[in-house]
Amino acid sequence: MAGHEKQTLGFQAEVSQLLQLMIHSLYSNKEIFLRELISNASDAADKLRFEALDNPALLESDPDLQIKVTFDKEARTITVSDNGIGMSRDEAISHLGTIAKSGTKEFFGKLSGDQQKDAALIGQFGVGFYSGFIVADKISVETRRAGDSAAVRWESAGAGDFSIEDIDKASRGTDITLHLREGEDEFLSAWKLKSIIRTYSDHISLPILMHKEEWDEDKKEQVIKDEFETVNQASALWARNKNDITEQQYDEFYKHVSHDFQAPLIHTHNRVEGRSEYTQLLYIPSRAPFDLWDRNKRGGIKLYVKRVFIMDDAEQLMPVYLRFVKGVIDSADLPLNVSREILQESRDIKVIREGSTKRVLGMLEELANADEAEKKEKYQLFWKEFGQVLKEGVGEDAVNKDRIAKLIRFASTHNDSDSQTVSLADYVARAKEGQNRIYYVTAESFAAAKNSPHLEIFRKKGVEVLLLTDRIDEWMLSFLSDFEGKELTSVAKGNLDLGALEDEAEKQQHEQTQTDYVELVGKMKTALADKAKDVRVTFRLTDSPACLVADEHELSGNLARMLKAAGQAAPDAKPILEINPDHPLVQRLKYETAKFDDWAHILFDQAMLAEGGNLTDPSAYVKRMNEMLLNMAA
Repeated sequence: MAGHEKQTLGFQAEVSQLLQLMIHSLYSNKEIFLRELISNASDAADKLRFEALDNPALLESDPDLQIKVTFDKEARTITVSDNGIGMSRDEAISHLGTIAKSGTKEFFGKLSGDQQKDAALIGQFGVGFYSGFIVADKISVETRRAGDSAAVRWESAGAGDFSIEDIDKASRGTDITLHLREGEDEFLSAWKLKSIIRTYSDHISLPILMHKEEWDEDKKEQVIKDEFETVNQASALWARNKNDITEQQYDEFYKHVSHDFQAPLIHTHNRVEGRSEYTQLLYIPSRAPFDLWDRNKRGGIKLYVKRVFIMDDAEQLMPVYLRFVKGVIDSADLPLNVSREILQESRDIKVIREGSTKRVLGMLEELANADEAEKKEKYQLFWKEFGQVLKEGVGEDAVNKDRIAKLIRFASTHNDSDSQTVSLADYVARAKEGQNRIYYVTAESFAAAKNSPHLEIFRKKGVEVLLLTDRIDEWMLSFLSDFEGKELTSVAKGNLDLGALEDEAEKQQHEQTQTDYVELVGKMKTALADKAKDVRVTFRLTDSPACLVADEHELSGNLARMLKAAGQAAPDAKPILEINPDHPLVQRLKYETAKFDDWAHILFDQAMLAEGGNLTDPSAYVKRMNEMLLNMAA
């Protein structure tokens, strides 16, 4: 046997951290180790089947793919074997010694040492092979890649390092042997292992084999025979009749395809016939994965053709804004040698993508529009976890934009809560008689939105305003201009138009007031020429002396600040200062001469601070304020 000497290599730091946290956090659910190892074995078989389409020699003389689970009571070991793709030496080092997920460091930064919380997070991360260390104090892996002659043994006690050496191995594939910790003898039982397999892995389409047992009358005990029997149903779950599948089986299949420990929120299982024939089994998770905001991450859909696995994470099957969807799509029409490049051009894929998108939106509509409290709660859970991502669809999916708009939820002044529970349909149903607009305000935080001076006239008139605080909201609004004929209108942009909400007497009074303040407005324009694009009288305020608004066709102050904070270029537009003619400070300013410019600057700077902006010269503001306070005290 030629090759390498035995090497001892260190785990990636994140692997060591994961092992320690996982052993403690997941110990109460330790039997999942077998599910994870069988799931990996199934994936290895799928990958071999796919590579063998172009290279049948990879199947060698062993074309029947299967998984074997055996145990040895005396040696206190459990072995999970597969005849799948196997691993080369480099692959064993890479796959078993490092975690190659983007955002890994950010993920570990969220872990707190709280066992319950960490268990949920680790479950979202997916632990796969490493879950074996929950019950084992040493793991040995012997593996040979299909088509290669060299094989390796990987071994670790789950501390900081692992060893790897060349070995002889007649059969391709991987054998994982767990050397059980003291106190884990419950797993050295055929009954126990079969029970776990039937509970967690019955959906695996490969046969999972274990030794047969029979009763020995002389020994008065069950004895293991040399023959193997199939423990699971060994048929593709999605190909079965829906009526024959239990909710638990659906949930366990979800955990297999997603590597999530928690049950999904909802699923849909359908056989589609017509121009394109395919089966879809799609799930919406109950919790967002840690890398949800990585838009470059491939999707969560496994593609099969006539039950033959083709590829993981087929991103062409689902739009980016639905990247949280997990599941399987099995096409009856695509060629078995389909590639990612072919997928991008395929008309069949376009049909599947459109149909699957509509199916997912239909699932969400079923929850969002339900009368049952349980479904409503599920939708609120979905919205909390995935709502910001769904908003991306408003700008990215013109065909389904109206459907998505109905699914969006907002906080609003109706309940003054930061919970996003208000739909646009709710808003329209509550609109005042004669109200032809949907009003909203954007801000960096809920507190800033809720306390915005721009809301004062709306509160006085009892008009609801949507409170938008997610970073994506400004971008989304550039694509969502109206809903059911009512224009979405920012309360902080352009001239305030209350339409029929303002009676004739009010309009006449406002016109007279504007005439009375022409001189003051002119003086303030001159004083603030370097800061304000314009100064005008406003009737949107009841308590505040002034506020800033953006011109109708310019970026809002909130969006401009977000762009600058992100290091992106933003047009350097000046805001408009609006003054409240009923406020004592503004009324006093009509007769102020000595410190007029200072008063004007103070009003502007206060308005900037009230909307969460930053002052260009804070020290000048403080100096002016101190002088004013001293003068008033004198």
